[in-house]
Amino acid sequence: MMQMGYDPKDWADRPLIAIINTWSDLNPCHAHFKERVVDVKRGVMQAGGFPLELPALSLSESYVKPTTMLYRNLLAMETEELLRSHPVDGAVLMGGCDKTTPGLIMGAISAGLPAIYAPAGPMLRGNWKGKVLGSGSDAWKFWDERRAGNISACEWTEIEGGIARSYGTCMTMGTASTMTGIAEAIGMTLPGASSIPAADSNHIRMMAESGRRIVDMVWDDMTPAKVLSRASFVNGIVAAMAMGCSTNAIIHLIAMARRAGVDITLDDFDRASRTVPVLANIRPSGDKYLMEDFYYAGGLPALLARLSAHLDFDVPTVNGHTLGANVANAQVYDNDVIRPLDDPVYAEGALAVLKGNLAPSGCVIKPSACAPRLLQHTGPALVFDDYPSMKAAVERDDLDVTPDHVLVLRNAGPLGGPGMPEWGMLPIPKKLVQQGVRDMLRISDARMSGTSYGGCILHVAPESYIGGPLSLLCTGDLVTVDVPKRTIRMEVSDEELARRRAAWTPPPPRYERGYGWMFSRHIEQADQGCDFDFLETKFGAPVPEPDIF
Repeated sequence: MMQMGYDPKDWADRPLIAIINTWSDLNPCHAHFKERVVDVKRGVMQAGGFPLELPALSLSESYVKPTTMLYRNLLAMETEELLRSHPVDGAVLMGGCDKTTPGLIMGAISAGLPAIYAPAGPMLRGNWKGKVLGSGSDAWKFWDERRAGNISACEWTEIEGGIARSYGTCMTMGTASTMTGIAEAIGMTLPGASSIPAADSNHIRMMAESGRRIVDMVWDDMTPAKVLSRASFVNGIVAAMAMGCSTNAIIHLIAMARRAGVDITLDDFDRASRTVPVLANIRPSGDKYLMEDFYYAGGLPALLARLSAHLDFDVPTVNGHTLGANVANAQVYDNDVIRPLDDPVYAEGALAVLKGNLAPSGCVIKPSACAPRLLQHTGPALVFDDYPSMKAAVERDDLDVTPDHVLVLRNAGPLGGPGMPEWGMLPIPKKLVQQGVRDMLRISDARMSGTSYGGCILHVAPESYIGGPLSLLCTGDLVTVDVPKRTIRMEVSDEELARRRAAWTPPPPRYERGYGWMFSRHIEQADQGCDFDFLETKFGAPVPEPDIF
């Protein structure tokens, strides 16, 4: 320590606080972390701690190939081992971009040291020709208009420049805002932290306060195990449903809960989806507002306050108070942004879990962002085994497809993708786009961006790559979806499916060495959270503090 210019007075009798920073030059969501880490350090020192910045995987959603989901568990492993192997007493977790929130929290849970999550915050709302633009959601919308020939290449470039005007995460209710909101709802952030826009000066103050708070958490030995419980994670599910959450919330919340030794399943999500309405009128489930508006309307504390009948307010949070105490004085300042219970955006929750002979272990749809006519639908399947062939086909003017068809992409799950890429919002065939079609039923074992929308059925489990029933579906087979009844099935006889099963051959492995090889041998399916089996709490005894001789 003295080699780096420190004096024993800097660290003696002080908690050593790790600041796990996921900044990088290729992560626009975390571009401000280079400055924000200084604010966290300031807070740590003000409270009598000694801050130590430790860089970790950045997991930039926009740049990592083929998908950041392939590396979420690697960030969790890195976080756990950074905290275990270094002489630190607690941690501030700096994340925000989609997979960084679950990755950091999963690792911190397993490490077992006091930890507080400090979210990156959403970017400012976009603008183009006086129109408010939302991350992702409007990109997909205007790209279809570009494909239809309704906007020019020059206008498309202007949209690209206007849709992301600052650092920070997507300002729609995508995966980033969903997961930071869940982190707050389960008690891992300061009250209101998840809603503050990244460019707001209040964000700087929140970061400094997170630094101050972690020092007290160390003295109080407030570890994740003392904060998180089944009730905490059920609160996270309730909040997610009311937010109009990303479908990715299911995978990440299950994985985080299992790290904490809590068995959360798809049934918990479906149970909440039947009783908790969507109250946040934020795109893509909402029709008008963005995260900046959500913050001005009262943010997550105001939303949670309206959900008192659905939440357990007695659970602890990292600021030392109960969730109920944290939201006791929260107010809604705009009833159109955060709707009252008797005037919801969508009467049921944001997500629905479907099961049937096509997905025995379940699959997921976001009915709040889907055309109502598709919630009960039967149509012929149009099946693709890989993304390139699907992408080429949908651009063909002579493709034999109607709006009633069900587009199917397989071999895109945890093993097949690999890494379960966000390919699930399959593009509408060009000939249908030109006819004015903007939604149709689509099925895959992939994920989709939380900013996406439409009749997309995702996370089909077990996945096709390992021989799940999706691998037996053929073009022309009728597929029936009934969201109110929570069913999905292919109208194929058991005898025919058995014949196809006997003829099915497994595809070749995606990896023969390296991280991908390890990933392929230990990744779990979507309905189980896609964690590595050996990282779950139930796999073995806790790892002790390393010996130092």
